Amino acid sequence: MIDDSTTPAGDPAVLGREWVVLMGDSAASLATGAELIARWSEPHRRYHTRDHLAAVLAGVAQLAAAADDLTAVRLAAWFHDAVYDGRPGLDEERSAQLAQSRLPRCGVPAARVAEVARLVRLTAAHDTLADGDRDGAVLCDADLAVLGLPGYDDYAGRIRQEYAHVPDDLFRAGRAEVLRRLLAVPRLYRTGRARELWEERARSNMTRELKSLTSGHGAS
Repeated sequence: MIDDSTTPAGDPAVLGREWVVLMGDSAASLATGAELIARWSEPHRRYHTRDHLAAVLAGVAQLAAAADDLTAVRLAAWFHDAVYDGRPGLDEERSAQLAQSRLPRCGVPAARVAEVARLVRLTAAHDTLADGDRDGAVLCDADLAVLGLPGYDDYAGRIRQEYAHVPDDLFRAGRAEVLRRLLAVPRLYRTGRARELWEERARSNMTRELKSLTSGHGAS
């Protein structure tokens, strides 16, 4: 991650520089980076924005020591919600396909392209992560880092905005089920560092939101 304390992490220029550090400045790389930033800037997004991309990249940086192929994990972070139409599962599949289409042009070896696509698909259902999948653990933990951060309430509100088309009662029921499933696992995060950083606060944040949702006072 590029350290720029005076500019928001989700700023397009900051992200553009990070992409060049990761992938170089060939014509194909620059075009792909610009396309990705444009996708993450789409106006219909409320949570899955450039700020989320920057946050996941920051989380990956914090957990970097646990990864086997850090470059693949960083690329997967860039692509994991590059396609976002609010259709869980299909969005991740199309994002993986986008990675498979764009990365070979940038000179990424076929084996790494396949790994990036695999990692992107993992983010559709984090509970499918297999034991020993170090790269998957780093990406999934970074993607879920927001659950254990002070800005959790803003995150929850933005998720509600992305599902503004869903009636309140249906949203509360669906969101509550997601939270119950997350809270039921013995360890939310797979890497030791992530557990140290975020586990306790994440459980507290989710428990508080679940209580609000089930008492009828959730975000609307």
